[in-house]
Amino acid sequence: MIRRRAKLLLAAAAAVALTIPALAQDQPESLLPPGFGEPLAPAPSPSPSENATSNASGGESAVEMVSLDEAIADLAVQDLPPPIELPASARRDPSLVGPLPPAQTGYAVGSWGQASGKFLSVLMRRTKAPLASRWAHIALRNALLTQLPAPTDVDPADWTAERAWLLLRMGEADGARLLVSGVDVADFTPKMYQVAVQSALANADPSGLCPLEDGLGKVERSVLPLIKAMCASLSGASEEAAADIDAARRRGRIGGIDLALADKVVGAGADTSRAATIEWPQANRLTAWRFGLATATGMLPPQELIDGASTQVRAWQARAPILSAEARLPSARIATGLGVFSSQALMDVYSAVYDSTDPSDLGQSDAWQVRLAMAGKDLDTRLGAMRRLWSSTRNGLDSEAMRALLARAAARVAPDPDLERDAPSLIASMLAAGLDRYAARWAEAIRRMDDADADRCWAMLALGAPSANGLDLSFSRINAFIGRDDSPRKQRSALLVAGLAGLGRIDGRTAGRLNSRHDLGLGRRTQWSRLIDAASQRRQAATVTVLTGVGLQASDFLSVPPMHMFHSVTALNRNGQGFAARMIAAEALSRT
Repeated sequence: MIRRRAKLLLAAAAAVALTIPALAQDQPESLLPPGFGEPLAPAPSPSPSENATSNASGGESAVEMVSLDEAIADLAVQDLPPPIELPASARRDPSLVGPLPPAQTGYAVGSWGQASGKFLSVLMRRTKAPLASRWAHIALRNALLTQLPAPTDVDPADWTAERAWLLLRMGEADGARLLVSGVDVADFTPKMYQVAVQSALANADPSGLCPLEDGLGKVERSVLPLIKAMCASLSGASEEAAADIDAARRRGRIGGIDLALADKVVGAGADTSRAATIEWPQANRLTAWRFGLATATGMLPPQELIDGASTQVRAWQARAPILSAEARLPSARIATGLGVFSSQALMDVYSAVYDSTDPSDLGQSDAWQVRLAMAGKDLDTRLGAMRRLWSSTRNGLDSEAMRALLARAAARVAPDPDLERDAPSLIASMLAAGLDRYAARWAEAIRRMDDADADRCWAMLALGAPSANGLDLSFSRINAFIGRDDSPRKQRSALLVAGLAGLGRIDGRTAGRLNSRHDLGLGRRTQWSRLIDAASQRRQAATVTVLTGVGLQASDFLSVPPMHMFHSVTALNRNGQGFAARMIAAEALSRT
């Protein structure tokens, strides 16, 4: 009993030392044990008089106190257990890293094929996010996270690092962490160390830096003293942490807010008695270091820095559970528009905001409108709320996020030709969340609308529905659509024909006639088009998806060359990614 109580006291002391909470259930934990580095106090030697008093009194409390001290001393002087050495059979294969099984994502084991890993690494490194398409983002994320054999001409750890680095630039902090944690630290390369640091910061997880200390000397030497100080504090070695951070301040290599944020993490450790003042006016932008350390300590940077941050940093912030739902909501909308968040993930954030808001403050708030859209007493109430939310968006990402958010509400609306005003937004919302079968139910209602009113609905279903049965895809119908198209340079029409041809829903002759008549530019050839066509012929689905991401690097679909849409949709459709191909094509029509 006494020994058990001693252990409980030590466990409680260790728990107090860990003041920065875990940010996710599956987040990597620090490998440093609680209390590592603390000086061990020698056990007190009781004097003869103390022993005599204790023995003579026979008091239960005195005997228990002496025994407890001895128990604590006994535990304290025990040697640390030797490090566990895993057998070779327990080591993970660095060439087969990924949290998603191929059967789940539709990428076969040979999806990289014999493609050059070095060439693909260059492509991934040069790909600029965000992509024009939310569904292309989702497809690319799935390809990067699938457990597929690495190409043979590249170091496996470097290959994983390139995948994780692209995911980080896409805003996928959790996906990058899963890839990094899939490689044993013993197999890390300098590139992997660099990406692992970025991943830990994106996940606002300073403890994730601690297992990397030994390998950072050559790749992140400038911040290594600060990392050592933070890790010492997180492991309970407060004096060592304070000494390290003070030494870093004297050296002066890193100062200002970057040093102050590291000092704040150190101050969050046990028994440091340190308090750091963060002077945000010194910062002109929100870097990964500043975001990661501020968020880890529960700080919210000034709004002007958040507003000026890149979309990737906003997506990182959206998934930081240490922040309130209200603080994360604007970033969560950005993350949903990008494809980082699902429609359900954004709905969860809105639900949390609703639950935490005083009923008297709900008024006409977005959270209240979302509730009305989902659970309004009648159709007019639900549609009215959806209209207000659709019209409240500020940019393309925000609009796509709101469409995805309202997908389930839109699916509850029965198809009706009298709803021709709302039908385009309803169908776009369903397709934004992949509810293609619900959207397809509108085909009959669309046939009963005037062609001019039905154009957008017809075009989205022609591309996004599971089947084109019952939809008029004749030359004359498509030509009439093009005649009424008011988009710049007939971009909407070019994307429609490109998508229909890529999905095989119109034949080559029809596509050729439309292309020639309206100069849609679908027949042009480039080095990129030859690469994706060759990868498609070799059935390299993952390579095709990376090249699709390369081809859809643009601010919006108005800037995407129609021939890029044609070759991307064709290659994806031929390589087991038909759903992604349909959703990308339909999204192009809903966002132009």
